[in-house]
Amino acid sequence: MAFSTGGRINTNIGANQAYSALNTISRELGVHQLRLATGKRINSAADDASGYVISKKMEGRMRSMSAALDNVGDAQSVYGVAEGAYQTVADILTTIKEKQTRAANGAMGGDEKDAIAAEINSLMNEITDIANQTKFNGTTLLTGASNYSTSFQVGEASTDTLTVSFAKITTASGGLLSVAAGSVTSVNISDLSVDTALTTINTEIGKIGAHVNRLQTKEANITTAITNTEAAKSRIMDADVAKEQILASKLSILQQTSTAQLAQANSSPQAFLSLFR
Repeated sequence: MAFSTGGRINTNIGANQAYSALNTISRELGVHQLRLATGKRINSAADDASGYVISKKMEGRMRSMSAALDNVGDAQSVYGVAEGAYQTVADILTTIKEKQTRAANGAMGGDEKDAIAAEINSLMNEITDIANQTKFNGTTLLTGASNYSTSFQVGEASTDTLTVSFAKITTASGGLLSVAAGSVTSVNISDLSVDTALTTINTEIGKIGAHVNRLQTKEANITTAITNTEAAKSRIMDADVAKEQILASKLSILQQTSTAQLAQANSSPQAFLSLFR
């Protein structure tokens, strides 16, 4: 470091050094003040190039997992809509089973059996309506040319997918109850495959329950992963406010002393004016 006795006033070494120190301190103080203002330790890549890159990668991962979490919620909603429909159909099938058993009573006359058949036809038409009206985002889930089947991405990787599918419900001939809706008569009531239909529907409900449990586990796992990644990113990106305040206070004091020393260094050459008196 250069020093001067002060006799050479054409170049004020002391003032230049005080000015340089003041600039350095002011620049460092500005960095810490910015960190206090933003709450971030890294406000640009220049602050910590590797930390900036790592934190941005973590941010991308968190946003991907957040989108996957939304997808898990949508899948749960689809299952919820289908499950509600299946449960209603199961209740109707139970009622049809009751009517079928009642019609097998030898004490029933023809009119009573015809009334039971008409009621069963009405219940089967209701099953058809339920299947047609069970939709999610405008897409029918339980009717169509083929069974509903689609994939949901439930993780950050493209391979983290879950296929959601449902068996369609039809009351046409050879469908859920073997006999077509509207074709049930007092003669063929006993031909209705109600027990098989109930087994089919209850199996689908059981599958939905198992998949919903799986989705709930995925939801909890993704939420935990997001929290842990956020914590790791925070350790890299976020400022320690207490530490930054201590450093800012220290630099603020040094800024004042540097300013005072610059003023003193600028006035020092004036002492030599006395030689000309």
